[in-house]
Amino acid sequence: MVEHATAKGRVQRFWNEAACGENLYLFSVDREGYSRQAADRYALEPFIEPFADFRSASGKKVLEIGVGLGADHQRFAEAGAELYGIDLTERAVAHARRRLSMFGLRSRLAVGDAESLSFPDGAFALVYSWGVIHHTPDTPRAAAEILRVLEPGGTFKVMIYQRRSLVGLMLWVRYALLRLRPFTTMDAIYAAHLESPGTKAYSVREAAALFAGAADVRITTVLTHGDLLASGAGQRHRGLALTVARRVFPRALVRKLLPGWGLFMLISGRKPAAPSITGEPSRQTIGRQTTARGPALAAANDHGVA
Repeated sequence: MVEHATAKGRVQRFWNEAACGENLYLFSVDREGYSRQAADRYALEPFIEPFADFRSASGKKVLEIGVGLGADHQRFAEAGAELYGIDLTERAVAHARRRLSMFGLRSRLAVGDAESLSFPDGAFALVYSWGVIHHTPDTPRAAAEILRVLEPGGTFKVMIYQRRSLVGLMLWVRYALLRLRPFTTMDAIYAAHLESPGTKAYSVREAAALFAGAADVRITTVLTHGDLLASGAGQRHRGLALTVARRVFPRALVRKLLPGWGLFMLISGRKPAAPSITGEPSRQTIGRQTTARGPALAAANDHGVA
């Protein structure tokens, strides 16, 4: 218990120093600064908008877990959602509050813990979380909380990291192979060198298992600007080698040969409206392939791509 609290404290301190993307893309805390940050975000990650489908949230009760700088939260507010948002850090909540206030928008924002949501069962029609629950020490608990606070038939949309990614491979080369530690595991690499301490990444099968109680689960992977070295490398990585690598990186070849090696896994599904009484399996769509899931999880296709 003490170890768990200590790990969560390290995560909280990391993101309290700077919210995700703050040092790279937020140049001023005014309308212009936040607007520019949003434009950069959706240019670098164009798959967010079709995945989140902000307009479909109109009139729905929506919870965002991990509001960060608040760009997605703003879009849900603009769409007319009845909006709630939490973040582990005061810094992110302050950014989101300031941002929405500047644009005349409203949300119920609070510091909160993804592993212990302060909402009743069945409170929301949609729970959204982009790149957050892989940072909390007990990710399965956070996934269970997402399903708990969804109303029957409600939808979740979550992004977490895929273990088999080009970002992970590049980190392994830098921090394991070049340091003559080739037996370092990918889990150890992610935990020590990707964003906050203890960051985790999952296989497609493991991601499906996190939401094993859900229906109509769909998982796709996408190559990101990080995998393609098409942007800044995050808050922890700088250097001449990275600058040179960005100039010579064979992006077209990578897109053609390694389309399934993206860092981001986009997971959507819904809370079953009622327990099945017919024994019919729910459906899981993994990349472009669909597998049936009954009491035991069917084999997931780890090569699925968006």
